[in-house]
Amino acid sequence: MVAISPSNACLLIADDDDAFRETIVDIVEPYFRTIAVPSGEQAIHVVETTPVHVALFDLHMEVLSGLDAIRWLRQHQLELPCILMSADMTEEIENQALELETFSVLRKPVRRNELLDIIHGALKL
Repeated sequence: MVAISPSNACLLIADDDDAFRETIVDIVEPYFRTIAVPSGEQAIHVVETTPVHVALFDLHMEVLSGLDAIRWLRQHQLELPCILMSADMTEEIENQALELETFSVLRKPVRRNELLDIIHGALKL
């Protein structure tokens, strides 16, 4: 098994807001490889076909929400560390995310250092 280091870790970023998704890519890409997609359905396809080490999901996406995508991963026994992000996080949503063993829940706007620290924690670096 290859040890995960920042240079070989692959992050999946799923957010339907193009500008926010690109901002997250700009923040993490100097440190990690990234795959950025605009939907939960595309995120699931990526996870099914590509080795991913951490997934970042926006809560509110058109067809498949971030919570729905995480739920799908858990139903398929995938222990991928997931981070859920939303500008309008509620305690109920946070509790649902924790029940799905989501690694972390972040409120948008996300602070750069906080995001990088959480990703490092998810990767156990």
